[in-house]
Amino acid sequence: MISKPERGLEMTPEASQPMTKFKLPLRLKDKRRRTVYLVMAILVFTTVLTIPTIIPKGVNLAVATSGLLDNLRIMMLQPAPSNTTMESLMVALFQSIALAFLTTLVGAVIAFFIALMAARNLAPTWLINIVQTVMALIRAIPTILWVLIYSVALGLGANAAVIGLTFHSVAYLVKVYADSIDEISGDTLSALRAMGVGFWPLVSQVIFPTIASSLLSWTFIRFEINFANAVAVGAAAGAGGIGYQLFMASGFYFDFHEVGMIVYLILAFTIPLEIISYKLRSRYIKRATK
Repeated sequence: MISKPERGLEMTPEASQPMTKFKLPLRLKDKRRRTVYLVMAILVFTTVLTIPTIIPKGVNLAVATSGLLDNLRIMMLQPAPSNTTMESLMVALFQSIALAFLTTLVGAVIAFFIALMAARNLAPTWLINIVQTVMALIRAIPTILWVLIYSVALGLGANAAVIGLTFHSVAYLVKVYADSIDEISGDTLSALRAMGVGFWPLVSQVIFPTIASSLLSWTFIRFEINFANAVAVGAAAGAGGIGYQLFMASGFYFDFHEVGMIVYLILAFTIPLEIISYKLRSRYIKRATK
C-alpha cells in the first residue's frame, strides 16, 4: 500500500526560529561597561579631590548655605524693583527681545543664500567643503566670545553685540538650512534643470516653498537661542537690555529683590518661547526627518 503523505511539512530548526537583531558579544559589552564605570569613578574621585580647593579658606559652609537659601527666598518670594522702575525693566526686556529678533532676522536672510552653496544637491563638492568648513569653525567658537572679539574692534556696546550674534547665527542656520535643502530629491532638481528651469526660479518656486516650514522652525529655535545670548552679552559686552539690568542688580547693588523681579520677567518670556519651540520641533522638524 502507498502511504499517504503527511499533511504538513516540518520546518527545520533554523527556519522555524525568528530572525533576531544583531547583538554585541558579551565580552565586548562587558568591556564597554567596565570602561564607562572606570571613567565615572575617575570623574567622581577628581570631583571629590577638587571640592576642597574650590571652597575658600575660612568659609563656614553652614552659614554660607543658610545665606544662599535666604537669598533664594528673597529672590523667589519677594521680587520687587528697588533701584529702578518697572517701566525701565520692561523697556530693557524689550531691548533684549529686539536684539534677538534683529540678529535672527538678518542672520536668517544671509544664511539662506550661503546655504545654497552648502547644499549637496545644488553646489559642487569643492564649494560645499569650503563653506561647511568655514561655518564649522565659526560655530566652534561660542557666541559670547565672538561678541567680545568684536568689542575689541568696535568697543563695548550694542554694535558688537549685533555683529557677534549675527555672525554666529549665520553659521548655525547655514548648517540646518543646508540639511533641509538636502532632503529634497536630487533627481527632482536634476529633472527640472533638464527642462530648462533656471537656478533662481528653482530656488524661489521649488526649494523655498518645499522647506519653508522647516526654515521657519529652525529660525524660531535660533531666535530662542539668541534671546538667551542677548541676556548674557547685555552684561558681558555692555549691550544693555535686561542682561545689563541683571548684572547691575546682582553685582553692583546686591539687590536680590530686583534680581528676583528680573528673573521672573525673563521666565515670563522664555517659557512661552520654549513651548512654541517644542511644538514646532515636534510638528515640522521631526516630521521632516521621518
